[in-house]
Parts: sequence; C-alpha cells; structure tokens
Amino acid sequence: MIKRSLLAVAIAGICASATVAAATPEALEKAIAKQEAELKQLRKELALLAQAQKEQQAAQAKQRAAKPMTSAKHETSKLDKFVFKSYGSAVYTSDEVFDNVQDTTPSRRGRFDLERIVTEFGYRFNNQWDVEFEIEYEHGGAGAALEYDGFEEFGEFETEIEAGGEVVIEKAQFRYRYDDNFGIKFGNIHVPIGLGTILHKPGQYLTVQRHKSEAALIPTTWNEFGIGVFGRFNNFNYQAQVVNGLNSEYFRTYSWVASGHQKRFEHVNADDFALVARLDWGSFKQEGLALGAAYYYGMSAGNRHKEGRVAQDGEVNIFALQGAYVEGPWILRGQYLYGTLSDSDAIAQANKTTPGLKPGNFAQVGSQAQSFFVEAGVDLNHFFEIPITVFANVDYSNPLKKVESGDASKRFENTWTSIGVNYSPIPKLVLKAEGGLHQVAVASIPDTNFFALGVGYQFSL
Repeated sequence: MIKRSLLAVAIAGICASATVAAATPEALEKAIAKQEAELKQLRKELALLAQAQKEQQAAQAKQRAAKPMTSAKHETSKLDKFVFKSYGSAVYTSDEVFDNVQDTTPSRRGRFDLERIVTEFGYRFNNQWDVEFEIEYEHGGAGAALEYDGFEEFGEFETEIEAGGEVVIEKAQFRYRYDDNFGIKFGNIHVPIGLGTILHKPGQYLTVQRHKSEAALIPTTWNEFGIGVFGRFNNFNYQAQVVNGLNSEYFRTYSWVASGHQKRFEHVNADDFALVARLDWGSFKQEGLALGAAYYYGMSAGNRHKEGRVAQDGEVNIFALQGAYVEGPWILRGQYLYGTLSDSDAIAQANKTTPGLKPGNFAQVGSQAQSFFVEAGVDLNHFFEIPITVFANVDYSNPLKKVESGDASKRFENTWTSIGVNYSPIPKLVLKAEGGLHQVAVASIPDTNFFALGVGYQFSL
C-alpha cells in the first residue's frame, strides 16, 4: 500500500511537470513547493504507520508470551495434570525380645518385614485446585492376621482383621492454593505434629526404621479427617487445622495415645475434635537450617464406642519442637515431644473393664509422656566421591513419665543408641545398615543389642 502511494505521487509529479513545462517560472515554483509539501506529509504518515506496525508486533509478542501463563492458571497441560509417586521399604531385624512384660530373659529373633509400599496419585484441575490420594500397603498385604502381643498380660495371640492396619488410606485431600501465602486443604489430611509425618520417605531419615521414640507417643504418618489452612510469609511456613479427635478406648501403656488413632475402624467417630497449629522457620525438606514448633489440643472420651464409661473429657495436649541442619556433608535432625492427658486414671480403669481390650496388669496410662531423638550424619560423598552417609542416632521414649495416682512403671522407658550407614547407588534408592544398644530403665532387665538391614526407594513420574 505504501509503495502504491509513492508511485501515485511520482506519476502525479510527472504529469504535473509535463503540465507546467510551458508555464511561467512562478507557476513552476508553486507546483514544486506543493509536491514537496505532499511528499513531506506522506513521509510523516509513513513514519506513523511504521510506528503503529511496530507497536502492534510488540503487543502480539507480549500476548504470545503471556498466553501460557494465563492459561496455566486455569488449565494445565495434560502432562502436568496427573501426578504419580511411590516409595517403600523392606527391612530385616535381629532383636533380643521378651515373651511378655514380666519376662527378664530375652531371646534373639530375626524377622523380615515388607514394611510398606506407598502409592500416591494426584490430579491438578488447575494451578489452584488439586486432589491427592496416598495409599499404604503395610507388611505385605491385607486380611486376617494372627499376631503375638507380648505386652498383653502374660503374652497372648490375637487374631485381627487388618482392614485398617494393612491397607491404609494415609491421605485423601482436596487442596486450594490461592497463592504461596494462603491455601486451604480438606478431607483426610496429614496432622503435622511429628517429624515422621513430614519426613516419612526412606531417604528422609537415616535410621533403618522410622524413629521408635515418635511411635511410642503419637501415630506415625498421622492423618485425620478435617480442614486446614496453610501458607508462607517471609521464611516462615504455617499450618492450622481442625481434625477429628483420638479414641481413648485404645490408649495403651506402651504407646500412650498413638494407638487411639481411629484408622482401624470402618467409621471414624467425630464427636470430639482437635485443634492443630504448626509454625516452621525454613523447610525440613530442603537444605539449610529449619526450626519448627507444633501444638495439638483435643478431647478423646467422646469418641469412645462404649459410651458412658468415661464421664470426663480425656483432654490431650501435645507439644513438639523440631530442628534440622542439612548443609554440605552435614546432617543433623532432632525432635522433642511432650504430652499430657487428663483423666488418665479414669481412662485406664474403663479400658481395663472393656470387653475385648484385655490390657492386663500393666494398664497404666500416662498423665504425662515424653520422647526425643537426635540423628547426626556425614555424607562422605563430599570428601571421597562415594555415595555413603555414616550416622549416629539416639531415640528415647517414656509414655509413662507420670501417672495420676501410684508409681509409674519404668518398664516402658526405653533408650535406643545406634550407629549405621546409608548407601545410595543411585539417587532414588538407599541401602541401610544399623546396629545398636537397647536399654530399659528397669535394673532387672539387661541391655540388649539389635541389628537391622533395610532397602528403600522413592520416585515420581
């Protein structure tokens, strides 16, 4: 179009020149001045047109660059919509065990255990909404299991239908994330009290098995039905939740409130709820320094199946402090748990006389409980280019720190001290070995030795 305009001007100029060829000099000068003015105006219009084209091209380029971001907010690609992850572990343990709580002469037993195979499925509706399911297959399968419980009276065999202990839905949550500062999740969600719920994959802890001190007080990989908010501001991460409470019918001497987790039942009683809050500085899943504190508050008596046996509330308070430093070759993690339980005598008495529970002579339930662990490791790959981490670990638990009346038994105050190695031939696979000393705070029970081997994996697609 621009070329045609220039051609028209040129033709018009030639015609005008021919017309004025015989004209007077004055007329010729006027004709030339007119042509120059027209050419000047045309150049101006041409410059404006070129600028408009440049701006249009820039706008189109900006639109093309912004289009993936705009569409990603509402619709992700097919590859990003589906998420699949898996992790698992198998272990061999050699321990000196006791037939029952009164026995003071241990015997050594070796055991293999396919601890768990976990599959995680997720679907992203868009960058704000997603759903995630986590299914754990424990100890190799599901169905009826015959188990020996040495902590029951003089030891007994129990037949249990392991529908809630062998195949477990550990997470079934819906999540809405407005931005990095605020989000909401609801459904069956993780309760962020212990580090075992945050760092539960084989490569996220150094010991062969998850820390025994945590399992002696609270549920491992704790999950409950509820709703929570989460987010991040500056270098702080926060969580606050309302979840269903524990069931005090299954509070036991040797595991405090851990066995009150209602995962074993078809329906979860929700007459009592709990509040959970957590604040972390830094991230426990990344390198660097991380510090965290968590608090759990809830009632437990209202969730008992047998109503009326405990008139009191059974109030549970749990405080957790955690820290980690992972930088270069150095690995250091630690946790302290402290808990209180009101009406523990009433709960112990009610459980003692509830048909089918048979808690035996050691039916005390702690009014106070505590535990801690510290693990420290050195990644030798930073020095010798071999993928081996050596570590030392101490676990301590006392679910009977205090009782409401009488003297608390020391039979369940345990300390495990160990050293070991982690070998990672490839980043997603780890082979572990650990050996150590198990001590019970009862003079008549000898110190025993334990040894464990394990293999773990984790990957995501």
